[in-house]
Amino acid sequence: MFAVIKTGGKQYRVAEKDVITVDKIKGAPGDLVEFAEVLIVGGDNVMVGTPTVAGASVAGEVVEQTRGAKVIAFKKRRRKNSRRKRGHRQELSVIRITEILTDGRKPTLRPQAEEAEGGPAAAELAAAPELEAEAAVEADASETPEPDAAETAEAKPARKRARKPAAAKTAPEDER
Repeated sequence: MFAVIKTGGKQYRVAEKDVITVDKIKGAPGDLVEFAEVLIVGGDNVMVGTPTVAGASVAGEVVEQTRGAKVIAFKKRRRKNSRRKRGHRQELSVIRITEILTDGRKPTLRPQAEEAEGGPAAAELAAAPELEAEAAVEADASETPEPDAAETAEAKPARKRARKPAAAKTAPEDER
């Protein structure tokens, strides 16, 4: 099954497990995004939208937020000693398509989202902070103590630069 979605003013043909790069979409890596503008749903029976397919959507997961290659816009006006150079890097989102949904269905939550909402793996996550706290206590005990400020002061005496009197600097050489 495939679908044609519209996002960022562009159209993309997608299927499940495809990884696409689109203009930046809000969301951190791992977040679930839903594309509601589905123009065509294909497969056994093709549904063409007018302009969109009613009740169809595409669910995906943000893989990363990145930037495209640098594009240089250089403008020169000949014989006028006028030129301008500007660089641009487009902000992009890499999306992994997880589901193509029809008939108004909602996207299913992936295992990470189930854990956050108290699903079956939530008990394992609840024990994780306790283990991290024990590891932090052990790490603190193994660190060497820092020397006191008095010990470091004895090791390196402070040097002060001798300054000349202000009158000696400004007086002419004849008067010296």
